[in-house]
Amino acid sequence: MAVKLGKNEVASALQRLPGWQLVQGRVEKTFAFDTYAQGVAFAVKVALLAEKTNHHPDSLEIMWNKVKVAYVTHSAGGVTHLDLEAAALVDTLA
Repeated sequence: MAVKLGKNEVASALQRLPGWQLVQGRVEKTFAFDTYAQGVAFAVKVALLAEKTNHHPDSLEIMWNKVKVAYVTHSAGGVTHLDLEAAALVDTLA
């Protein structure tokens, strides 16, 4: 089982993940795209990555030209290394 990280540990890790923030107990980032279709295609990539790694976003919100991705490990009660690793992998998809 993954272990919840402290706020200082999360803050330190987020320094290496540009654009990701700790918001209401989860890490999240909003990605911008030129078109709605590009955003949807990115969201599908995130979904496929989640299935492959067996770690799914808490939220995957598709907007007109933006997609917000958020992670938290509910079973641990907060952000874990799994969430930060997933965030780093999502960055490679953008």
